[in-house]
Amino acid sequence: MINSKKILSLFAAFMLLGTSAVMAQGTAAAPTETPEQMWTGVGYYVLLVLLICVVVAVIGKILKVYDLTLQLQGKKGINWNNVIGIICILFLIAGLYGAYWSLTVQGNMILPESASEHGSKIDFMFWTTTVITLIVFFITQALLFGFAFKYRGSDKRKGYYYPHNNTIEKIWTIIPAIVLTILVVFGFFTWRTVTNTTEVKGDLNIDITGHQFQFELRYPGKDGKLGIVNYANYTSSNILGIDYKDRNSFDDLKADTLVLPVNTSIRINIHAQDVIHSVYLPHFRVQMNAVPGLPTFFKFTPTITTEDMRHRLDKPDFEYLLLCNKICGGGHYNMQKVVRVVTQAEYQDWISRQKPYLTDKLKEELHLADAGQKKSVGQNRIALNN
Repeated sequence: MINSKKILSLFAAFMLLGTSAVMAQGTAAAPTETPEQMWTGVGYYVLLVLLICVVVAVIGKILKVYDLTLQLQGKKGINWNNVIGIICILFLIAGLYGAYWSLTVQGNMILPESASEHGSKIDFMFWTTTVITLIVFFITQALLFGFAFKYRGSDKRKGYYYPHNNTIEKIWTIIPAIVLTILVVFGFFTWRTVTNTTEVKGDLNIDITGHQFQFELRYPGKDGKLGIVNYANYTSSNILGIDYKDRNSFDDLKADTLVLPVNTSIRINIHAQDVIHSVYLPHFRVQMNAVPGLPTFFKFTPTITTEDMRHRLDKPDFEYLLLCNKICGGGHYNMQKVVRVVTQAEYQDWISRQKPYLTDKLKEELHLADAGQKKSVGQNRIALNN
């Protein structure tokens, strides 16, 4: 059945790898896990695929032997055209059922309604593209395998050579071009709203800096302005490299949760310190890569508070999330923050309780405390002299 030493060696290697993976998983499994849970790992599926391949190969060899036996007996052999045609129909049925299963079962994992102003446009584009793609998919697959079955090889008819048809060429070139142009243009204008560079009074600027494996959040203080950052200023105490020569930096605030006031234009300034990360807010339909040395940004307006979304989904523990959408290393799964959309009053109360990045330790390191003391002493001396 297998006449190649290389194929046999490869098969043995796969079997050994799959068995080792399954045994390792079973050894590391918790005592409370059932045997069914222990065997549904990577190794299990590797062995399952290999088993299916072996079964198909064995069935093929059996049919081949049966066909040769019929020919040796002077009988008509197996009509392989019919076999291939039937396989095409079975494959079509299995594939369509698989697509239906994927849409019905995995479709339940889709995100809830968008919680941002521009998100409805993103969702409209997504569903429009999905519907068009599904229609084309079902039509083309049915025609592909249906034609393969209906016009399979036969001694009763001769195939017709159909070299070219300009009308068909125009139809399947012009129609997709028009559809794609509409989607691209619509997407272009939607994208412009996310990357709008126009500074609007009332925009809330927030810095998000990604590094392995955490996001750092920086909010503006009472002056409403963020100070500049410079990688050359990075220290263990100044992990963002904030430049304190810029007085706007003095009241910049540190936060562990990304809290956003509802119905307020938010500008997220994106930085990375080591490798490529990604600032991904799925519920708000925004995502942008964080590239070292290349600051970027996006803008959006949250429209549904966290509390309101909990009521809509009937999930009391629901939270919006900030995620990294790039596999940035072994601790990639740790890169997430809770995002909370609140009312304007709740936001003001929360922001008033946040601590500044400029700690006493950092003041000493930058000699800002000494400068402040000298200034105070100088003012006291002037007062005494007066």
